[in-house]
Amino acid sequence: MDNGETTRPEAGEPEVTARPGVGEPDGTARPGVGEPDGTTGPDAQNADDSTRSRAQSADAPTRPEAHPAAAAAQASPQPAARRRRRVLRYALTALALLLLPLLTAETALRLNYTGDPAPGTRTRHRDALWLGHAWVDGRKSGKDVEALAGRLRGSGIRDLYVHSGPLEHDGTLPDSAYPRARWLVAAVHRELPGVRVQAWLGDRLASEGPRGLRLDRPATRAAVLASTRRVLAAGFEGAHFDLEPLHSGDRDYLTLLDGLRDLTRARHALLSVAAHQIDPLPALHSLAGAVTGHPKWWSQAYFGQVARRVDQIAVMSYDTAQPLPSLYGGYVAQQTSLALEVIPETTDLLMGLPFYHTDKPGHWAHAETVPAAVRGVRLGLSRTDADRARFGVALYVDFAATEADWRAYREDWVA
Repeated sequence: MDNGETTRPEAGEPEVTARPGVGEPDGTARPGVGEPDGTTGPDAQNADDSTRSRAQSADAPTRPEAHPAAAAAQASPQPAARRRRRVLRYALTALALLLLPLLTAETALRLNYTGDPAPGTRTRHRDALWLGHAWVDGRKSGKDVEALAGRLRGSGIRDLYVHSGPLEHDGTLPDSAYPRARWLVAAVHRELPGVRVQAWLGDRLASEGPRGLRLDRPATRAAVLASTRRVLAAGFEGAHFDLEPLHSGDRDYLTLLDGLRDLTRARHALLSVAAHQIDPLPALHSLAGAVTGHPKWWSQAYFGQVARRVDQIAVMSYDTAQPLPSLYGGYVAQQTSLALEVIPETTDLLMGLPFYHTDKPGHWAHAETVPAAVRGVRLGLSRTDADRARFGVALYVDFAATEADWRAYREDWVA
């Protein structure tokens, strides 16, 4: 998430015909040497034998026996050729070892996409929509709110996450970043009673580079708390945080969430977060961190620790690098199950739907589709906790969505 995804016939054989004898155009037998009538006698036979003997002697020097070293070289390959073959074997073995786990995992995802969702695995009317910054900086008008309301009426949308940042790297946020916040909240309440408006705050963390928000600094965490107080005072009904890249096990993030929970509860406001995906294989985040320096996933245990500190947790279940809709849907089904296994009953779980179509590293728009995601969500919900009430989907993002996205959401999830 942007916090500030076809046989050529063979040639015919030439016809073979008998060749006439050498020097005889009609191919008849040649008379014996020295005998005009072609008969043979002792002298002629001796001459013929002598001629053959001299010819064999003359031929001998032209067919020498092969040298022992040359024969050995022909019998076995050169050392360089043996080395090349050995390196090729090693490379093919290594490639097979790398591809086998991947093929196994992708097969498992495809199987995870099979079956039928359980009846009733539809919206619980706890869905959310991420909205761009234009809604609070003056670019949107009352007519835009009316059009949005027409889009959302009868859907399952209950929360709007409105981009109101990003935070500065020191945790501060000027009021000028969201000048139309109070107007938007009032307009939404007028057109869509019961829909809540939260401030979407985010920034890049300094977890993989020298620049960014540093959660290990107490002053920075205090500034984030102060910025949250100000957006709540501006009329927002909650604060939604998207801080990336956030590594699994980050204790400073948990400390920040503890402070934010106390703050939001004291003001009867909501605290929600955008969450990284969960390890699809045990400890995959550790392996990814060691190999690439970017541990994309969270451990399932850490996901649970975050979920226990917030009112809502929205999994960013897109940007998965899956090349086919069936594999992507199987991945979403797995993510849904993994999250449901550790989330407390008091926290809303929302699974992200990709309402955007930009091809980029890690995201194939033809594969990551709303129908595939919704089917994956329903399969995961069916297998793990089909009757869970505090569950929904979160749509990312309004300004990139197409009519096909909205239609799939309503037909596959809301209907």
